[in-house]
Amino acid sequence: MAEIDAEQEARLKRFRLMKRLLVIVPLSTILILFCLCIFLGIRLHFVKKELHKLQARVETMASVSESADTAAAQTTGSTEAYTSSGVDESRRTEIDAQEDAGEEEGIRKVYLTFDDGPSSNTGRILDILAEYDVKATFFVVGKEEELYQPLYNRIVEEGHTLAMHSYSHKYQEIYQSKESYVEDLTRLQEFLYDTTGVWCRYCRFPGGSSNTVSKVDMHELIEYLDEQDMTYFDWNIVSGDATSDYISSGDIIRNCTRKLGEFDEAIILMHDAAEKDSTVKALPGLIEQIQAMENTKIVPITDDTEPIHHISND
Repeated sequence: MAEIDAEQEARLKRFRLMKRLLVIVPLSTILILFCLCIFLGIRLHFVKKELHKLQARVETMASVSESADTAAAQTTGSTEAYTSSGVDESRRTEIDAQEDAGEEEGIRKVYLTFDDGPSSNTGRILDILAEYDVKATFFVVGKEEELYQPLYNRIVEEGHTLAMHSYSHKYQEIYQSKESYVEDLTRLQEFLYDTTGVWCRYCRFPGGSSNTVSKVDMHELIEYLDEQDMTYFDWNIVSGDATSDYISSGDIIRNCTRKLGEFDEAIILMHDAAEKDSTVKALPGLIEQIQAMENTKIVPITDDTEPIHHISND
């Protein structure tokens, strides 16, 4: 009888142990899974944050590319808005009228100007300019992404001229009316002041003052700039990098230098955009060739610069 009781007691202990295991094991499994879910949730949160940052960068780079392609597509369907045809003749008499002043100085001034930045290439451009101790002019657009803020400030801090191109660079919106142009330019001017402390007074029309896209008479926009004591600058030398087709760095250098000798003041049109690697690669050679020319220097646009205008208010 005592043996039966002992056996029953042992069975009862095993049964109780099994019950405990049946409770403990599932609870432990649930607890482990719960902790794992929390861990994975935290990891997912950080992965999503990184993904959003990467998406923002991709979208920004895409918008830069789109802006450049739109500029070409929304003009005459080619790169006619970025040629210097007609500019030489329209400016030739004005340049002749200033010939005496140019001869007094005896120095040809070359202005390297970059449209559409800042971009992922702006830092490289600034590094090259610093290496050659050269100052340039940047006609920028409005980009509020955090990664671009240091570039606006670096342009200013390193002694280059910060100038306005347009906030959105969307031709159809900017040139819809005088009011839309003014709104866009004012937004850019205030954005640049808030970002850098510089109140910009120099600007360049998207596509130039002779663009064929504007639905408003460009003379109205020019009059507005005059009223606001702002100066616009076109160009008389084209690098050829406005096209969305590939152009070699050698071709860019040749485009920029072959007509330099014709001008006392040469304003060169180039672009600061993510896909303009050829422009960046051409820059050292271009600077070296210009610096090797007699009585020639590279300078930024200032109040003393004689503007190049494709059309005027006369």
